[in-house]
Amino acid sequence: MLCACSGEQFKFDEAPQSPESLATRDFSASALSSRTTGDWESKLEDIQVDEAESTLKEALSLNYEEARALLGRLEYQRGNYDAALQVFQGIDIRGLTPKMVKAIVERTRQRKSRSKGEIVPTSVMSMHSVSLLVEAILLKAKSLEELGHCREAAKECRIILDIVETALPNGIPNGVGEDCKLEEMFHKALELLPVLWTRAGLLDEAIIAYRRALVRPWNLDPQKLARVQKDLASTLLYGAVEANLAPQLQLWGPATPKTNIEEAILLLLVLMNKVSHGEITWDEEIMDHLTFALSITGEFVLLAEHVEQALPGIYNRSERWYLLALCYSAAHQNEAALNLLKKISGFSESKHKPHIPSFLLGAKLCAQDPKHAREGINFARKVINSATNGNQHFVGQAHKFLGVCYGNAARISLSDSERVLLRKDSLNCLNQAARYRKEDAEVMHNLAEENTLQRNLDAAFDNAMMCAEMVAGNSIQEWKLLALVLSAEQRFKDAETIVEFALDESGRIDRFELLRLKAVLQIAQEQPKQAIETFRVLLSLIQAQRDLEAKNPDQAQFFASEAVTERQLELAAWLDLAGIYTNLGTWPDAKICVDKAKLMEFHCPRSWHATGMLFEAQSLYKEALVSFFLSLSVEPEYVPSIVSTAEVLMKLGTQSLPIARSFLMNALRLDPTNHEAWLNLGLISKKEGSLQQAAEFFQAAHELKLSAPVQSFA
Repeated sequence: MLCACSGEQFKFDEAPQSPESLATRDFSASALSSRTTGDWESKLEDIQVDEAESTLKEALSLNYEEARALLGRLEYQRGNYDAALQVFQGIDIRGLTPKMVKAIVERTRQRKSRSKGEIVPTSVMSMHSVSLLVEAILLKAKSLEELGHCREAAKECRIILDIVETALPNGIPNGVGEDCKLEEMFHKALELLPVLWTRAGLLDEAIIAYRRALVRPWNLDPQKLARVQKDLASTLLYGAVEANLAPQLQLWGPATPKTNIEEAILLLLVLMNKVSHGEITWDEEIMDHLTFALSITGEFVLLAEHVEQALPGIYNRSERWYLLALCYSAAHQNEAALNLLKKISGFSESKHKPHIPSFLLGAKLCAQDPKHAREGINFARKVINSATNGNQHFVGQAHKFLGVCYGNAARISLSDSERVLLRKDSLNCLNQAARYRKEDAEVMHNLAEENTLQRNLDAAFDNAMMCAEMVAGNSIQEWKLLALVLSAEQRFKDAETIVEFALDESGRIDRFELLRLKAVLQIAQEQPKQAIETFRVLLSLIQAQRDLEAKNPDQAQFFASEAVTERQLELAAWLDLAGIYTNLGTWPDAKICVDKAKLMEFHCPRSWHATGMLFEAQSLYKEALVSFFLSLSVEPEYVPSIVSTAEVLMKLGTQSLPIARSFLMNALRLDPTNHEAWLNLGLISKKEGSLQQAAEFFQAAHELKLSAPVQSFA
């Protein structure tokens, strides 16, 4: 191309013409572009290229750089990227940069002061010439990109930003793009630069480029600006690099985000605000990114607010309620989530297509709380009845939750006959779920739990072993389950060995849970000294973790999700210690442990129960009754306090036996497997002279005690 356009046609060996030459001729950059090229990204037809070439051959007054810019454009439009690159490399952009900066400054100043009649010197380059050269730099960058040299392309593209930022440090004033293509070319460079850095694998540079596009008012239209903000947010979220904000690129003023995720969330919230005000069109990717960002930071309630703010028509009612339910369930607000899911299964939606994921989520949430067991059964049945060939994979899950809900319903049933039927249905459903989902360890886990609670210990052990094999020893929960099943078989030493093995593989919070289980197993083996030492280790580890978080507050957010579990374990440890010291008769130590627990959680039924047990051990029966009643005032169905109240009433005299029997019957209604309640009923029957009935109660208590795990699953 250069050969064809050299020699007599362009006479490059002569002195270049004035920088104004291109703008003062009929074949100016804008005229030539409109006549020959149209949009710079489109390919010219052959006839248009020939016409452009003939026009260039006549343009004897073009200077060297301008001619190369036009010729390079033609080669780029033809797809001759190598040839275009050779042409563009002949332009001395470094030498022209000061002239281009001066031209932009002078021409924009002229525009502002046009009413004063200020005249720009003819030696200053025209804006058309500047636009043509900026376009040449951009096309050079795109040629390099097409040839696979993304890093070099990004460096070329960055030159455009440097030129314009130097000339216009406060942003582009209105009207600059009215009679030249400078603003258009600059906007293309703004959008292209971070893409090039990303393709080159330099995400730090890409993030800086995105921020450069946002830090000043560059007159980007709202959709383009939103696209840049969205792309920056996605890079910050998924780029796996932590890019600090440079002082010159501060976007947020005094409220500077500390991490990439915080900055991404702020950007996405700005975009959602624009969507809600109609400034930009709805973009589902924005919502997807925001969902991910708020999910990993635990801000599920804030996410729910933005789902609610979505304009009508974006989600149908079932989808909106389902998404909101997911948000509230993730935020541990299961009651709110269930209320939303009930709307989906209500009469108003009966004529619509069943929303099976909502029914399945409802069954799952109900399976976590025995008081919602009946509703969970209904949800699971709807999944099974509504499932078609396209969603049969939901049926196995539905049977799993149905089995769990049947088991929960059995434990709160008031009728013995109904309880027997519900237990049978529970095992049937869980076994059916196991047939649907043969490799699902969670189904086996639920089967092992249910069989243990129903005292089917052989089946429970087999299920627990299968579950452990499925997870290949990688789940601490399965080892805990196996240890509990072994404890129900009175194989405490084997259970402790399993716990010791799991401790070697456990993480921080799992280690705390396993240490407590180990101590409880030692109590069951009548090893109080070893149990006290284990609890000492557990409490010291919890305190060390708390001290570490206090010294590193920035890292505390990573452990926030485990803080509740950690606190519950600490509370349980103090109360377990109080029980040990009470049994040993060390009253002061027991009182210290109880007081520690009350400081942590004053309105805790178990804390007041431990206080009552301490008073009872000291034969302070009236004080013990007051403590047990306080425990029941916090939680009326707390079975240990109900049984202990009956025991104290039995010690106060025979006149209190009918009241004690009433308490024990209530305890068995809530927990039919409570062996202490059966034992005390036997003692009452013996005092009343009903020896046959007493023997039956004693036998039931003995059998239940021998098959009771050391720790409840509830």
